[in-house]
Amino acid sequence: MENHTIRSLTSARKQRREMSLPEGLLWNQLRQRPHGVKFRNHHPIGSMVVDFYCAASRTAIEVDGISHDMGDNPRRDLKRDAWLASQGVAIFRIAAKDILHDPADVADGLARLCANQPPPAAAVAAATSPSGGDSGVME
Repeated sequence: MENHTIRSLTSARKQRREMSLPEGLLWNQLRQRPHGVKFRNHHPIGSMVVDFYCAASRTAIEVDGISHDMGDNPRRDLKRDAWLASQGVAIFRIAAKDILHDPADVADGLARLCANQPPPAAAVAAATSPSGGDSGVME
């Protein structure tokens, strides 16, 4: 998917180098392609970056630490989720504490979710720019 901004691509590259502990633990499991499912690490979509992305099922996985419950972050997350859904991307949020408890089990569950989940109906109609860019993308 090339529907991203230069800014989000730059941010994704930085986030790949600076993963949190839960993200790193989960990525070590997901990069092994559990159940044959391929995941992308810190994938840019529009003007944002999702923690992990499965292109086959158009599913974004977000790792939620305690900071997601603070201040304006819950509202920001809802806004992000709504925009991603409007683009035909399903969103699955997982608590960082669950990953810390058993990253292999979480990865297995995510892979099963993505392997059994057909793309959302909106995915068929979702318009993406073949050359990237930010047309119609939320800032």
